[in-house]
Amino acid sequence: MRFLLAAAVAVLAAASSSAEDKGTVVTIAGMKSTTPADWTDDLASVTGNFKPMAQFKTPAADGDKDAAILAIFKLTASGTEEQNLERQRVKFLPSAGKDKLDEKKEKIKVGTIEATYQDISGILKKKDFPQAEKFTPVPGQRQLYVLFDSKDGDSYYVRLLGPEKTVEKHKKGFEEWLKNFK
Repeated sequence: MRFLLAAAVAVLAAASSSAEDKGTVVTIAGMKSTTPADWTDDLASVTGNFKPMAQFKTPAADGDKDAAILAIFKLTASGTEEQNLERQRVKFLPSAGKDKLDEKKEKIKVGTIEATYQDISGILKKKDFPQAEKFTPVPGQRQLYVLFDSKDGDSYYVRLLGPEKTVEKHKKGFEEWLKNFK
């Protein structure tokens, strides 16, 4: 009997470990995709009124002390695509020695839905809350921002923000995760 109980516990532990190795299933706009296995659920750390649908923390790259944070939001009355992109730009200052932001913009697919993908690097204007006037400049930051409308007309954005090296480390997994929504 003890042998059977020990075997059952071992099987459950292996199944649990295996499930953790696969990441977390996330649903956006009725589509699902599984996160990379090394992203950890971080929604419990969010405080305040503007809470994301989901939030994950990615491991820091070698040499970076901070992780990157991935957050998913459903938008209401958010304005035009360009207004949303501009709201992201104003969160940054150009890197030292540069007169403008490092920014790239392109169209991608989140599952089958066309999306706008903005990649910004520079000095993050870190604020205690979004409307605050004062900020702490945090150099060497990067944000991958994806904005799209669902087939039902709802708007969403997904943001991966953190140190440049850490965001670069997770960029491929982030893009694959978005592409794999079904």
